[in-house]
Amino acid sequence: MTQATRSTAPSGTAVPTIKLLINGEFVESQTTQWRDVVNPATQQVLARVPLATPEELAAAVAAAKAAFRTWRKTPIGARARIFLKYQQLIRENMSEVAALLTAEQGKTLPDAEGDIFRGLEVVEHAANIGSLQMGELANNVANGVDTYTLQQPLGVCAGITPFNFPAMIPLWMFPMAIATGNTFVLKPSEQDPMSTMRLVELAVEAGIPAGVLNVVHGAEDVVNGLCDHPDIRAISFVGSTRVGTHVYNRASLAGKRVQCMMGAKNHVVVLPDAPKEQTLNALVGAGFGAAGQRCMASSVVVLVGEARAWVDEIAERAKTLKVGAGHEPGVDVGPVISCAARARIESLIATGLEDGARLVLDGRNPPVPGYDNGNFVGPTLFAGVKPGMRIYDQEIFGPVLCVVEVDTLDDAIALINANPNGNGTGLFTRSGGAARHFQEEIDVGQVGINVPIPVPVPLFSFTGSRGSKLGDLGPYGKQVVLFYTQTKTVTARWFDEDAVSTVNTTISLR
Repeated sequence: MTQATRSTAPSGTAVPTIKLLINGEFVESQTTQWRDVVNPATQQVLARVPLATPEELAAAVAAAKAAFRTWRKTPIGARARIFLKYQQLIRENMSEVAALLTAEQGKTLPDAEGDIFRGLEVVEHAANIGSLQMGELANNVANGVDTYTLQQPLGVCAGITPFNFPAMIPLWMFPMAIATGNTFVLKPSEQDPMSTMRLVELAVEAGIPAGVLNVVHGAEDVVNGLCDHPDIRAISFVGSTRVGTHVYNRASLAGKRVQCMMGAKNHVVVLPDAPKEQTLNALVGAGFGAAGQRCMASSVVVLVGEARAWVDEIAERAKTLKVGAGHEPGVDVGPVISCAARARIESLIATGLEDGARLVLDGRNPPVPGYDNGNFVGPTLFAGVKPGMRIYDQEIFGPVLCVVEVDTLDDAIALINANPNGNGTGLFTRSGGAARHFQEEIDVGQVGINVPIPVPVPLFSFTGSRGSKLGDLGPYGKQVVLFYTQTKTVTARWFDEDAVSTVNTTISLR
């Protein structure tokens, strides 16, 4: 990694230190505050990440502001060609980035490659910016008058990304912002920045000019600094509801555009006519994949009518999943991100028992030979879950699946619509009529029909809603082009030199 130099951990073991990217240079932070990047399967310290100083943040923003003067005037084709090169470099280096991601985040290697690939799709979309950033024209709206719009970049934009998708989420943000003519300051998660920084290196290699992309690391102080800085025009955030609400309120008060994708409690409804084998596999994969650390994880299964008899079969399917270190072959469920995350998940499992839910499958303290220090929680299944129980009301963000039983589809819809979150939901059925009724009546931003994790491809936009989202426009797709650009409307008339005109004191253009 060219963005890291060697340092010495307290134990005396040399580990890399993660650098900042400011004005095209990977620079060593001058901070006195550092955080360890820890392999969650082994507790090995992989690197040390700096909590950037206010001066370093100011330098990154200043570099982005200076670069904007020329980058905004760079032809669209030239911008697009950088992202064509970038997607090629990501493909060529995918295995390397996936290995870094698995080591620092814990997810399995196949899931890590999926993380990268979903971000790569947005990079490919950014390369198509020429057809996405077009304005509108109305010819001859009045006598010799045309009206047209320009989609112009805003200026310096910023992104704050979470630990659970250190490849996909950064790639949702800076490629589209930069492709539309903005410059960018990225703050990766301080828990797992190594794979993000490798992707940043590749972006620089692809030809993104100095100052157009900058990276600062940090925690609350850096987040607040991005929210407050007067030269930052827009902020994109993905993470917890608590932090997202803070970012939205603080940055909005500072006059910025803000989009915050936040927490969730995603329900999947199963009707008795659902195709059983496919549905069981989907429920287990979407509930326990990535150790449940997805904002789009299917964390609540709503079994309707006779489908409530499927609980034991869900449990049997979940028991077949292998828990272990993400780089080991055949592993389905890796560790959660930290010791604190594991303790919180186990505490919530205990509350499920206290609140009266039935623990069908207990994933606490799974045996993982050779990894006694890992942050492992195995697939856990609760039945008899009801609103008001802490395992239902809170986002667990771990491999815990809650089963709720209802009598009818309308009961399921009412249950979901009463939940404050609106990120995603799904329905498994063979009935087109039931599916249409569900998609029309459900008040959730992203709906899957026989699809457990309905994250749209980049041709569309991520459209979480209600308590899961603050801001009108979602990341990537057509909506994010509007987010990262300002619409300027031009009304123009060119006079015929021989035309005769008179003074007109009305507002009419005729």
